[in-house]
Amino acid sequence: MRRAILTRPLRAAFGCYAVAAGVIVTALTLPILAVTPGLRRRRALARAGARLIFWLIGARLTVDGEQHMPRGRAIVVANHASYLDGIILQGALPPDFAFVIKREVTRIPLVHLLLRRIGSQFVDRFSTQGKLRDARRLVRLAASGEALAFFPEGTFGPQAGLRPFKLGAFTAASRAGLPVVPVIISGARQMLPAGRLLPRPGRLHVRVEPPIQPGALGEFDARALLEAARQRILVHLDEPDLRHATDA
Repeated sequence: MRRAILTRPLRAAFGCYAVAAGVIVTALTLPILAVTPGLRRRRALARAGARLIFWLIGARLTVDGEQHMPRGRAIVVANHASYLDGIILQGALPPDFAFVIKREVTRIPLVHLLLRRIGSQFVDRFSTQGKLRDARRLVRLAASGEALAFFPEGTFGPQAGLRPFKLGAFTAASRAGLPVVPVIISGARQMLPAGRLLPRPGRLHVRVEPPIQPGALGEFDARALLEAARQRILVHLDEPDLRHATDA
């Protein structure tokens, strides 16, 4: 009991420190991003900032399988469990990817500015017409050579597990003939689960799986790519499959 009483204020102090570190690094990075020329340079700067945040708070970020990341165009798909996931992928991936993010984030002015400066793409999750328009835009971007990173679950919640995937990432990959790279993020849910304001101490791990080539599945079929990528992630995620539980 006494240990728990002592642990709570220590965790709260760590959480406040972690939030402060994130805010300070972001505040220092944003003005530099605003004037830095070249998209890849800005992405490299954002990557360094993300890694600096995790270093400052002692959350060791390890990445396995970096050799599997294609040098050319690709679509990355990762599981989504925490608000930390975007920062984690920013620090883990090479500075070549445009992140596909829900449009609601554009309501946060400084965050919106930062994400726009690194070439993020915003998508509508609610309007049918907006979804179709954004889907066509992402297909064009993929076909023109833009590497894209998605969280195909679209959202996350308090229940541990992998939710059903949306089809958009896999449609873009199949129509552009691009490999799909499954990425597994571990530790984010434990560090900052849904419903919590302050992160806990923890370690973060990213695993990059070998790319799935559309041609290897017989047809450039978006649903076949979705199922193959989802199974790869489930094998290494150590969380249950929520496909049916979420649909119920």
